[in-house]
Amino acid sequence: MKTRYLTGAVVALTFFLSACAAGEPVSTQSDGGAHAPAPTAPVPPEERRPSSSSSPAERSPAELSTFALDVDTASYGYAKTALKDGRLPAPGQVRPEEFVNAFRQGYAEPPGDGFSVQVDGARRDGGALLRVGLQTRTTDTAARRPANLTFVVDVSGSMGDPGRLDLVRESLHTLVDQLGPGDAVAIVSFSDQARLRLPMTGADRREDLHAAIDTLAVEGSTNLEAGLVTGYQEASRAFRPVATNRVVVLSDGLANTGDTTWQGILKRVEEHAARGVTLLCVGVGRDYGDALMERLADNGDGAAIYVSSREDARQVFVERLPAALDLRARDAKAQVAFNPATVESYRLVGYENRALAQEDFRDDTKDGGEVGPGHAVTALYEVRLKPGASGQLAVATVRWLDPDSRAPGEASRALEVAGLSGSLWEGAPTALQVDAVVAGFAQRLRGAGDGLLTENLGDLSDQATRLAALTQDPMVAELAELIRTAASLR
Repeated sequence: MKTRYLTGAVVALTFFLSACAAGEPVSTQSDGGAHAPAPTAPVPPEERRPSSSSSPAERSPAELSTFALDVDTASYGYAKTALKDGRLPAPGQVRPEEFVNAFRQGYAEPPGDGFSVQVDGARRDGGALLRVGLQTRTTDTAARRPANLTFVVDVSGSMGDPGRLDLVRESLHTLVDQLGPGDAVAIVSFSDQARLRLPMTGADRREDLHAAIDTLAVEGSTNLEAGLVTGYQEASRAFRPVATNRVVVLSDGLANTGDTTWQGILKRVEEHAARGVTLLCVGVGRDYGDALMERLADNGDGAAIYVSSREDARQVFVERLPAALDLRARDAKAQVAFNPATVESYRLVGYENRALAQEDFRDDTKDGGEVGPGHAVTALYEVRLKPGASGQLAVATVRWLDPDSRAPGEASRALEVAGLSGSLWEGAPTALQVDAVVAGFAQRLRGAGDGLLTENLGDLSDQATRLAALTQDPMVAELAELIRTAASLR
């Protein structure tokens, strides 16, 4: 992870930063023309205003941190399974942002579609840990739009191991019982070849849906390409403009037949996403093909999650997925502008696979992330402050397209140096401290030891244990146990 150094002679940015009040939210609705990285004057929180965006002003690439939003959590789920099996996850399978985004944040929700923005931070060793939090509004399951779901289920030989196809069948039965009267489901299976088990069928025909799920049995090798082709064909045939149209792949991601180079698969997924059919990847199994499932989710305007137990399945298919079938924002991107008068350097923790050029932020032809109801996205920055720094530290801006009209909208929030908490482990918000432990844990698993989060696994375990007692959160208690396990395996 490279540290990015800021240039100091950016007069326009300094002027812009000083114009926004510290901590004040800014929301805009734009029509797609060019303007600076964030508003140049304070705007009331609820005000919507037109803007232009095709040719943003030239700025040093080091100034602006720009990335597509990502709600994936699969990396943390897989790491949990590996550690509980008594082994360390491979460093390349550890993505810090997915660790952090797996935890509840408690951010305030916006009143409508789009995002609320929170920026806070705490001082640490001559610098600061900065947190940018983005939150969408939750929705009542009964109030969401109907959904067309095409399940593409891996029934290859590798899915015969315990905790794979048996867990998938159980998960699908659970989800079918959560669907509403306007929803519909199709089921495709794949091994050597793909097979349409059930064409798009209304959720009111639950007996037919359950019967089709019961027919899923282990067969041959893994032709993921054939499964996706058949799944997208059925999703396209049954496409409903008024519905959420989604393909849900349930697999261990170990493709060994068909196009195993991925390129054809990824291109096909991207083309269908552009037509309004998005993708959710649900990974299962100890030998999970993490890299393929993550790239599929990114190209398919979707998310990747990992399920290893009945409890995981309940959380995903009962608590999260039914309400999250709606959409709050399309092509969502974040951009953070740091003040060169107060910041020496910064580093974004994670999001390497989601990085964008700064000029892509307001280019609505460039892909961002699709975010559903009730999702929180968190980005952590390790920031080196200049000696005696005071004044504005940074402005975070999120941009998205309306899920129906595709009109662009933005929201921003600034943070002053004076707004930083005095000490990360003493005065910072509890949730920020948890995020710091989670991010530090991910970085240790990756083998990274530099930056502001330098605690070893023993120190991180102590902090997690303290925070578990303070929050009474079972997820934080589990985190403490996972860190202890990782330390014992080193």
